[in-house]
Amino acid sequence: MNTNNFSTIFNLLLLFLTLVPSISAVGSPINIWPKPRSFIWTTPQAIPFSPSFAITSPTHPYLTPAVNRYLSQIQTANYNPLLAPTINFTTSLPLQTLTITISDLKATLSHGVNESYTLTIPSKSTSATLTAATPWGAMRGLESFSQLVWGSPARVAAGLVISDWPIFEHRGILLDTSRNYYGVEDLLRLIGGMSANKLNVFHWHITDSHSFPLVLKSEPALAGNGSYGSDMQYSTEDVKRIVQFGLEHGVRVIPEIDMPGHTGSWAEAYPEIVTCANMFWWPGAAEDRLAAEPGTGHLNPLIPKTYDVLKNIFTELATLFPDTFFHGGADEVVPGCWKTDPTIQKYLANNGTLSQVLEIFINSTYPYILSLNRTAVYWEDVILDGEIKVNPSILPPETTIMQTWNGGPNNTKRLVSAGYRTIVSSADYYYLDCGHGDFTGNNSIYDQPPGTEQGNGGSWCGPFKTWQLIYNYDITYGLTEAEAKLVLGGEVALWSEQADATVIDSRIWPRSSAMAEVLWSGNRDEAGMKRSGEATDRLNEWINRMVKRGVKAEPIQPLWCIRNPGMCNNVMTA
Repeated sequence: MNTNNFSTIFNLLLLFLTLVPSISAVGSPINIWPKPRSFIWTTPQAIPFSPSFAITSPTHPYLTPAVNRYLSQIQTANYNPLLAPTINFTTSLPLQTLTITISDLKATLSHGVNESYTLTIPSKSTSATLTAATPWGAMRGLESFSQLVWGSPARVAAGLVISDWPIFEHRGILLDTSRNYYGVEDLLRLIGGMSANKLNVFHWHITDSHSFPLVLKSEPALAGNGSYGSDMQYSTEDVKRIVQFGLEHGVRVIPEIDMPGHTGSWAEAYPEIVTCANMFWWPGAAEDRLAAEPGTGHLNPLIPKTYDVLKNIFTELATLFPDTFFHGGADEVVPGCWKTDPTIQKYLANNGTLSQVLEIFINSTYPYILSLNRTAVYWEDVILDGEIKVNPSILPPETTIMQTWNGGPNNTKRLVSAGYRTIVSSADYYYLDCGHGDFTGNNSIYDQPPGTEQGNGGSWCGPFKTWQLIYNYDITYGLTEAEAKLVLGGEVALWSEQADATVIDSRIWPRSSAMAEVLWSGNRDEAGMKRSGEATDRLNEWINRMVKRGVKAEPIQPLWCIRNPGMCNNVMTA
C-alpha cells in the first residue's frame, strides 16, 4: 500500500470514529463486559447513586430473586476500579430507581430465547429504565447496570443508552465432574460467574468411566457403587438446587451422560452390561488400546439389560433437568474395548461391524430420548469418527445437534455442510485443560535428555489455550453465510483429569470471559478490526471486579501494566 492511500484510509477511519456516537472502549472511563452491541454515551458523566435506590419490576419466579440479588450487590459492593475513572461527576439529584419493563413475561429459559435489552440512564433524572423482551434479557441488562456503578459513596454512569443482544444463542461452559469431584458450592459459583459474563449454558458432563456421582432413585446402585464415595455424590436435592440457581441466573443446565463409551464406572453396579471394565487401558500396541485414556469400559449394545438401565436413567433425568437439550455423548468409542466381549465377538464373526454395533445402540436409545420431548446432542464422533460411526441418516438434523471438538474449523464445516446445527468446542482453541502435561504415570515422553524439543510438553492438546487465542477465534471461520447460521454458538470445556475445586476458578476465568465477549458482541471494533489489544485493559478491570465478587480469576498482567496504560503493549500506540 502506498503512503497516500494509507493516509486517506487512516483519515477516513478517524472521521468514522468521530462520528460514531458510542464511546470508544480504549481509555473509556467505565466499561461493561462483555462489551455491548451499542453503547451511546456522547458525554461521559456520572451522577450520585441514592442510598435508598430501588428496582421495580414485574413479579416473576426467577427474575425477582435476580432483582433482589443485584440490588444487594450494587448497594454493598463499594467497587473501586483499578484506575480511577476520569469522568465528570455532576452533583445533581441522585439516581433513585430503575424501572424494568418486560414484553413477554412468560418466555421460558430455552435455546433461542430473546435476551435483548435496552438500558437508559438519563443524566438529569432520578429514574433509569430497563426494557427487555423477556425476564432473561432483563437479567442481562441488570448485569450491565451493575457494572456501571462504582465508588464509595456510590455513583453511576449517566447520560447513556445501551441497546444489547447476543450474536450467538448458545454460549456455554462444559465442566467434567466425573474424573474429579466438585462440590455444589463450586458449581453454584461457576453458574454465578457465567451469568455475570452473560453466558447462558452450563453443560454438565456428569458421568464418565471414572465415577458416576449422580444419585438416581431409579438406579441407586450406579452412584452407590460407582461414585468416589457418599461425600462425592450429587443428590436429587443438589440437582434441584443447581437447576433452580441456574434459572435465577439465566443459565440453562444441560446434562450429559456420556455413552456408550466412557462408562467404566457403571460396571461397579452392572458388570454384565459393560465391556472391558477395569482392564489396563493400553496393554500392547496402539491397535490394542482399550480406552482413550486410563479408565476403561463401554456399554454393551447387544445386551437387552443395557436398555432397561438406560430408560430408567433417561426418564429420571427428564424430571430432574427441565431443559429440552439432552447430551448423549457418543465420543471416543474404542474398537479394542468392544472386541474383548464374547457377545460382540460372535456378532463380528457373523459379518457384523463395530459401526453396526454403534448403530444398534443409537437406534435403541435415540427414539426414547426424543419421546421425552428432548433434542439429542452428540459429540461429532458419532458420524465423523474414522473407525466407528453411524450412518447420518439415522440422526436427522431436525432433531439432532452435533458438538465438534476435533479438527478446528474443518470439522465444523463438515457438520454444518451436512445440515446439522452445531456447537463449537474446538480443542485447538476452547479446551481449558490443555497445556498441563499428561496425567499418565511412568510416561517415557518425559524421560528425555536436556535440550530435547519439548513439543506440547506431553499434553495431547497443548499448548495452553491463552485468553488471546480464545478471543481471536472465529467459530464460523470458512463457512458460507448459510452454513454459519447453523452454528448455534460455542462452549469452552474444562475436563478434569488435572483439575478439581482447588483450581476451578483460575482454570476457567478469565479465559471463559474472552469467549463470552466474542460470542456476545464479537471480537472486532466498529471498523472491523480485531480488538483483542484494547480488550486487554477492559479485561483487567473485569477480572478485578470478578475477584471482588468472590470469583478467583487469574491475572493476565502485572498491576504495573494496569497503572501505566499502554506501557505493556507490544506495539506503541499514539
